[in-house]
Order: sequence, then structure tokens, then C-alpha cells
Amino acid sequence: MFIDELKLYVQSGTGGNGCVSFRREKYVARGGPDGGDGGKGGDILVRVAPEYNTLMPLRNRRHYRADEGKRGQGSNMTGASGKNLYLDVPLGTMVREFETGTLLANLTKPGQETIIAKGGQGGKGNAHFTTASHQAPMFAQEGQEGKGLWTKFELKVIADVGLVGFPNAGKSTLIRQVSSANPKVADYPFTTLKPHLGVVKVGDWDSFVMADIPGIIEGAHEGAGLGHRFLRHIERTKILLILIDPTDPERNVQQTWESINHELTKFSDILDRKKRIAVFTKGDLQHNNHDEVLALEKQLQSEDVPHYSISSYNLDALNTLVYDLFDMISKEQKEMPIEPVEEPVSDPEPDSLENDPLDEI
Repeated sequence: MFIDELKLYVQSGTGGNGCVSFRREKYVARGGPDGGDGGKGGDILVRVAPEYNTLMPLRNRRHYRADEGKRGQGSNMTGASGKNLYLDVPLGTMVREFETGTLLANLTKPGQETIIAKGGQGGKGNAHFTTASHQAPMFAQEGQEGKGLWTKFELKVIADVGLVGFPNAGKSTLIRQVSSANPKVADYPFTTLKPHLGVVKVGDWDSFVMADIPGIIEGAHEGAGLGHRFLRHIERTKILLILIDPTDPERNVQQTWESINHELTKFSDILDRKKRIAVFTKGDLQHNNHDEVLALEKQLQSEDVPHYSISSYNLDALNTLVYDLFDMISKEQKEMPIEPVEEPVSDPEPDSLENDPLDEI
């Protein structure tokens, strides 16, 4: 099952309490305080797991809690820190605070990990509170509480090229032909119900990643047909490949081009700025829309929009498309970032225990 959105509660560990203890040894009449500090509470972290392409592994639990820090002990022994809890997620996962939408993590690089809830600091033992006028403090500091919050995990597929089109436009067929991806292909609406990624090889050494996004429908930018969940997966692509089916009985090629562009533009400014390429599919099938196709091709040429005509049986046309896409991707990488960088908001460092009110006693 493909899961690309989850609501989870995370709770970092509470720090261990400091210890009240005094040195007790034979022949030492007045041993001083030797209470150790409490251990730090465990953090909650998210990290990229390369073997995952869905949030499904996290679905079976709603609450995740890190270990608490252990209490300090005598002889100035610091308590053990709580064990950190790692939540493994696919590349492209974003984590936000559920109520405010504040970005906590944006995992866009292999091996990346980010703290989303810091564990509480351990409390100081009574050995820290000795002064000239107060040489036997009978108190210690409690550990700081961990941080608990509801979070929203959201997966956005990361690819170089995103395939966009109405159902049955030929997206799944195209990605099967040019890559190792193997989505189901059939002649009925919404064959693809989840994004598929395929690595497209270019020559002996080069490659790029193509994403087959479920077919959109009119009103997708408003959420129709799960449009929000589908469209967000192409926000991180460099190029949008808009597939147009000249044999579509429900709309002509001009309506297809205008409708898809309308949905992309209305969904977000990020998609509105993406480079777009038009691809006429099913070139091997007979249809009566030649004049409409020629008219749209003339319009695309005047608007400086690259356009191609392909079929699953025309390998030369597919190779031309693949090599041209690679050249465009290389150019896009040099000229502009994939999208505006949204940095996570780091938690402020816990208040220094040096400023604890107990220090003034």
C-alpha cells in the first residue's frame, strides 16, 4: 500500500532528575555533596531510508516516544542518556507541526537526518549547588520535560521529470518503455493510483529519474479526485512532461493542454514556474484530429514550448525524447534550483541549567 501522508504524535524523552547524595567513606568525617546529574532525554529524529518509497512502515502506530534519561547517582555519577528514537522515512519526506504548519524537517538528500523533538536536559545533582554559605544542599534539579506534539508527515516524490496528463494519456506506458519501472497498464480510468519512479538510462553512464503521477482531472487543484495529493508529488520535479492523447473522446488536444495547465497554475506558484514540454502520445493509432494537433503544434512553437510526437512502437522518437530531456535537465540544474528552499525551524536550545533559579539559593 502506498501511504504519502500521516498524522503522528511524537514525544521526546524527559531528562533524568539530579541526585541528592553525600560522600560517605570511612575516616571522612564530613564528606561533601556528590550527587550526579541526570541523563539527557532521548531525541526524536527522522532519517532517510533508501529502501523505502512510502510512509507505510510508520502507519501501524500513532504515538512514538523516546526513552527518558536516567536519574543521577552518588559519587558524581551522571545518569545514562535516553536512547534516541529514529523514524525511517523515504527520500522527499517533509514533517510539519500539525497545528501550526511549521516545517520541522525537509529530507531531500540521501542519508539526511533531522531532529524533530529534542529530549529534555538532565537535572543537576546537589554537588552543583554548593556555596561557601551553603555547603550541604539537600536538593537537586529535576530533569526537563520532553517535547510532545502532533506532526504531519508528507511525502513528495523527488524526480527530474514528472509525467502529467489525464487518465489513459499513456504515462504508464511511456515510463515502462524508457525505464525499469513496471506500473500496471490497462484501458480504464485511474490505472495508476500511486506515483511510480523509473530510472531512465542515457547512454552508458548518464541517467535521470522520471515519475509517473496518477492522472489528474478537472478541479484537481481544488482537491477533486485527490488532486492535492497527486499534484504535490510533481512540485519537486525539474521538468513537467504534459502528455496529450489525440484519441481522447472526451476532449480535444487544445482543451487537454489548456485544462492541464490551468490545474497546474492554480495549484501552486511552484508548478506555475516549471518548464513544460508537450508530448502527443499514441502516434501509432488512427484518429481524425490531425488539424487540431497541427494547430496546437503551431501554437506551442510560437510560445517556444518544446513538443514531441511518440508511440510505444517508435523507438527512434522515444530515444530522441530521452536524450533531449537529459539535455534540458542538465541545463535546468545549472540555471535554477528545483524549488525555493524551505528550511526547517530548529528548536531553540534548552534554557541553560546555569541559569536555574536553584543556583541563587
